[in-house]
Amino acid sequence: MSVQTDPLEELGHELGDAIASTPEYEAFEEAKAGVEADDDVQEQISEFRQLRDQYMQARQMGSASEEALQNVQAAQEELHSMPKMAAYLEAQEELTDRLEAVNEAISEPLAIDFGGEAGGCCHD
Repeated sequence: MSVQTDPLEELGHELGDAIASTPEYEAFEEAKAGVEADDDVQEQISEFRQLRDQYMQARQMGSASEEALQNVQAAQEELHSMPKMAAYLEAQEELTDRLEAVNEAISEPLAIDFGGEAGGCCHD
C-alpha cells in the first residue's frame, strides 16, 4: 500500500527546495557557518547572552538598572560590529526580505495573509 502525497504538500516541498537554492539562502547558510566556526564570535555571543539573561532576571525582580541595560546594549553593539556577525545579520535580513516576498505571492490570491494571521483568527 503506497502513501499518496497531497499535491499542496508536494508543492510545499518544491517551494522549500527552490528557496534553499536561492542566492539569499545560500549566503545565509555560508554566513551562519562562518559565525558558528569563529571562536571569538561565539565567545562574544555567550557574553552578550549572559549579560542579557542577567538583565532580564533583574528586570523581572524589579532591580534592573540603567547601567545593566547599557552593558547589554554595548555587548550587542560589539557583537554586531564583528565582521562575521555583521555579514550574518545582513544575510539574515536579505533572506527574510525574500521570504516576505514569497509570503506575499502566496497570500495574494487568498483572503488572508499567512504571515500576519498565523497566530489568530477572525480579527476585524
